[in-house]
Amino acid sequence: MTKNAGPVPLTEAEASELLAAQQFGVLATLKRDGQPHLTTMLYAWNTPERIARFSTTATRLKAVHLRHDPRATLHVSGDDAWSYATLEGRAEVTAPSEEPGDEVGRELLGMLAPELRPVDPTAFFAEAVAEGRVVVRLSADRIGGTRLDFGD
Repeated sequence: MTKNAGPVPLTEAEASELLAAQQFGVLATLKRDGQPHLTTMLYAWNTPERIARFSTTATRLKAVHLRHDPRATLHVSGDDAWSYATLEGRAEVTAPSEEPGDEVGRELLGMLAPELRPVDPTAFFAEAVAEGRVVVRLSADRIGGTRLDFGD
């Protein structure tokens, strides 16, 4: 590192680009006692809607925490160790998928990258029901981040 290294705030657009470029982040929810609960999650970022979507099951702690207190933060690292983006907001947890191909199942399928979507989604929809899958939608109240500028 050099003596000139210093933090540079990301613009909202830069932070949004970083969110769109990555797939994994750390989701922070709040336990009932106020302590943070951190979970590494695969997510899908929708830039125009300013919503990060996550797939989980209805009984997982993050879903339980968010039903009690919807405040959450997503931390996403950049391609290097010197940059990150954060998304702060309130989350909504859907009801579990109850019938193959229902609205929740279709939303879960839509979260997959096109190349990962099955040609025949029948088994995917059945698995979503069997596992009690839900969608967590984290709507951004604030998007930011930082990178280190080492100068040249």
